[in-house]
Amino acid sequence: MSQADLPFDAILLISFGGPQGRANIRPFLMNVLRGRRIPQDRIEEVVRHYELFDGVSPLTAITTRQANGLRERLETRGPALPVYIGMRNWHPFLTDTLSEMSEVGISRALAVIMAAHHSYSSCGQYRQNVIQARQVLRERTGRDIEITYVDGWHDHPDFISANADHIKAALTELPSDVRGNARIIFTAHSIPREMADESRYELELRESANLVARALSTKDWAIAFQSRSGRQQDQWLEPDICNYLRIEYARGLQAAVICPLGFVADHIEVLYDLDQEAADVGRDLGLPLCRAAAVNDAPAFLDMMADMVRKTCARGRMLPLLSTAPPEDREGPPLAR
Repeated sequence: MSQADLPFDAILLISFGGPQGRANIRPFLMNVLRGRRIPQDRIEEVVRHYELFDGVSPLTAITTRQANGLRERLETRGPALPVYIGMRNWHPFLTDTLSEMSEVGISRALAVIMAAHHSYSSCGQYRQNVIQARQVLRERTGRDIEITYVDGWHDHPDFISANADHIKAALTELPSDVRGNARIIFTAHSIPREMADESRYELELRESANLVARALSTKDWAIAFQSRSGRQQDQWLEPDICNYLRIEYARGLQAAVICPLGFVADHIEVLYDLDQEAADVGRDLGLPLCRAAAVNDAPAFLDMMADMVRKTCARGRMLPLLSTAPPEDREGPPLAR
């Protein structure tokens, strides 16, 4: 397919965003919350988490590397399309990115939401944010950018391979005498039980975990959740990773590798919830514990994104853009990444 025949003018990676300094923390969190009812003590707790890292989330830098890696692959094997980044909660904001794209004549973009498992908070709200950003663009300029999304990729062989490779690397950090007995614990962002019941989130997460475990030839694996926010009286997905470690250690767990399967970047929630909180639990228990890196800019993950772009472009025509949200696209996001 020649460049002239391509159904898209550009690629848009859509992600959460993250502050880039201490002065950004509270404005960033206000963007995340958008007036939602989150207990003030929970907000202050998250502020302290970001302060531990000087207010700099690695998410922006990692997403930039992911975009650059995708661009390089498309330039090498085609289609040679520009790659843009639009964030939900911090710079570069989606509204600014769409404006930039429109100014250079882009009118049709293929979007990749940087989340593998579908729920409102992981995917649905981003689609709504895109709709809102397009409306702002139309009101300001009279122009629009039609957005098409790649299909789901939670079971893509390269996504599975990237996670499996990172688990293999993490296993080498464990003492040799317990390495063979290490359990793989996959983690993902907890979401409200009601939201989970109306989405494919748990199903897709379990399918991904099962495929990674099969690639590692192990049956000793489990799924736990992290980063819960919201009111205590609400039901959220469980078990919490820290509680899981305590319970399973009492039952004889000898060692573990934690894999943040539900995340595609080592951002603040991964660094704090796993590298600090969960790691502290492991040290207190005397449980040998290590963490696998998220897929980040692993070559296999970049290959996967390029493959998804090519497959969509190969269809040779624009897919219809739904104006209404799918059933899982309901209100109720996590607090922060």
